[in-house]
Amino acid sequence: MNASSGVQQVTSVQGELNYLAPGSTALRRFTAPGASVNTGSYEPHVMPIRNGRPVQDEFQLDVHGFEIVGHRSAVSDFTDKAELDAVYVPEVIEFVKQRTGADEVVARGAVLRRAAAAGEHGSQPAAALIHIDYSPEGAEMVAKRIHAEEFPNRPSYRRALAASVWRVFSPPPQDWPLAVCDFRSVRSNEGLSNQLYFVDRLPDDPVTAEVDESTMVTSGSEFLYSPDHEWWYFPEMTRDEVLFFAFHDSDHSRAWRVIHTAFRDPTVDAAVPRHSVEVRVFAFFR
Repeated sequence: MNASSGVQQVTSVQGELNYLAPGSTALRRFTAPGASVNTGSYEPHVMPIRNGRPVQDEFQLDVHGFEIVGHRSAVSDFTDKAELDAVYVPEVIEFVKQRTGADEVVARGAVLRRAAAAGEHGSQPAAALIHIDYSPEGAEMVAKRIHAEEFPNRPSYRRALAASVWRVFSPPPQDWPLAVCDFRSVRSNEGLSNQLYFVDRLPDDPVTAEVDESTMVTSGSEFLYSPDHEWWYFPEMTRDEVLFFAFHDSDHSRAWRVIHTAFRDPTVDAAVPRHSVEVRVFAFFR
């Protein structure tokens, strides 16, 4: 992807991105209802984040690790958990099957995120740290567990894709859009594992908190700053489109992961805080 396509020039905003600080090595993340905390230390870096709208049709999941796709939903209220479970999750499963050709797709439930008053409707805060939800080891662990639980009598898979289907349902513009990093700008040896624990309440001191290691849900990846990272975002997203991107693909001949983060768009003064819904999926190919 070049900085321009056809006659339209790609512009960018200067966004503050929160990278893992050097020296942060023992990484754990605790998530409680409406809040989360990491044990790592972080430092902001102001970087150009390119507006992908002029070239949005050129992005491909297998090449860049992400793509933006028009997709209408029959959901009337994305804050209604019952409707999400009954209507939206099946829609997402069918979308991923059609988009990837996967034989089976399993959804991990819908997660709401809100840029302000995050606890409303059971939402989580906007995820404003550079991360990937699954590390390679974490994705492999969860894929094996899910496949064994969901398809105990079927043969094993040759490929597993962990991915996100991310949709904004608050009106544009978004004050905290999602930024995604071109897979090709990230070295294969980048990333540190961050272990994830779900808890009833956040520990007083997450660094020294004692945990039962057997309760670890999975692990994600966090990243140190690199000036080589090429960031993109899609302003003015509507509820009729989704950002589809990879957490981890076991087929490393493709774009197999995407670093991402929410960031504060300094050019936007939104009347309504960004409210989004994400469905994490595991797609299996035989």
